[in-house]
Amino acid sequence: MSEYQTLTYVVDERHVATITLDRPDKLNSFNKAMCDEFSALWQEIRLDDAVHVVLLQANGDRAFSAGLDVNDGLPPSWLPKNIWSQEDTGFQLSPKMNRVWKPLICAVHGIAAGGAFYWLNEADIILCSDDAQFFDPHVSYGIVAAHEPIGLARRIPLGEVMRMALVGLDERVSAKRALEIGLVTEVVPRDQLHARAYELAASIAAKPPAAVQGTVKAIWESLDSPRTAATVTATPYWQLGNPIGIAQLDPDRPRPAWKLR
Repeated sequence: MSEYQTLTYVVDERHVATITLDRPDKLNSFNKAMCDEFSALWQEIRLDDAVHVVLLQANGDRAFSAGLDVNDGLPPSWLPKNIWSQEDTGFQLSPKMNRVWKPLICAVHGIAAGGAFYWLNEADIILCSDDAQFFDPHVSYGIVAAHEPIGLARRIPLGEVMRMALVGLDERVSAKRALEIGLVTEVVPRDQLHARAYELAASIAAKPPAAVQGTVKAIWESLDSPRTAATVTATPYWQLGNPIGIAQLDPDRPRPAWKLR
């Protein structure tokens, strides 16, 4: 398993891969090193069949991520000078852009701002602590907000996206409001966040991985199509059944008791 400088990464015996953003002194903002490491990490995860689910969390008390490390300049200093050679740095951070169809669960605490939405917009499930705050500062700095709100518009109502994008630094979305608009699916006390996120990740990881990954891929790819076309496209996914071609369900495996949300 590779070593990383801006994050930690571990895969455990329950097939949960935990990524921890590890620049707490910089509010876990991303720089070129983190972008490059995520590019490599997503490929490692994509090809490692021991990974069934990915859990993304962050070190430090203040932030999940403050987005781009502005000390690297706006736009980032590492981009090519020729604008036609430039690609958005966030593409390196985004799991679906890197063809990772293993479920991503994000456990958010504190600040989640701007470029943090490269992860959040492509997460399959987002949980947050009761101190979480979400906002997009781009327009306050005189920068067009584009990639982040465009992705966010696939998750929450348009009015909420526009308000966040246009109000900028003057307002933050609370954990309570994030739950109300569907940005997150659960809010827990800060000291319970990582345990609860891991519990959910392990529950999903225990299920047949081919079925889980096919489900993730089918649903995300459907977002690019009108409903009827998406429904037709979905048919081959369930026709494939078990693409791995081996038994994945042990009939003798004890089933956990269901829970009421």
